[in-house]
Amino acid sequence: MKIIKYKDKYRDDMIFMILEAKNALGRVPGLNEDLLDVKRNYLDAGDMFWLAINEQDRVIGSIGYNSIRDTDEVWLHRLFVKYNLKRQGIGSALLEMAENYIANQGKKVVRIHLGGDGFEESKIFYTKHGYVEYRERYMMKNL
Repeated sequence: MKIIKYKDKYRDDMIFMILEAKNALGRVPGLNEDLLDVKRNYLDAGDMFWLAINEQDRVIGSIGYNSIRDTDEVWLHRLFVKYNLKRQGIGSALLEMAENYIANQGKKVVRIHLGGDGFEESKIFYTKHGYVEYRERYMMKNL
């Protein structure tokens, strides 16, 4: 596995992976609008989005962030791992890469929104990585 900066050639594969992951969680697969144009919504905004790619050049994970204007904080977005590859360290590797990059950008706080029902798995994952809940369905970590 390697982690790379987002490239448009992986867009459809990434979208398919995320829809599959949502379906495996028992959620109605829907697509967040920001994923339709990652370049505009993340990279062109001065933020970042990464993909985990396997040996067959297929997308097996994703993560991105957006800076919170006029602060040293960011929102973390779209941490997904291909549903049948969970618990193999892919999500942890993506999160570590993102946190290191964000810290190197001078940011101090990472925030996440867990969403609606069915996000218990995410809460357990982020807690394991040092995030604390500061409001229902919202977690944060000081870098």
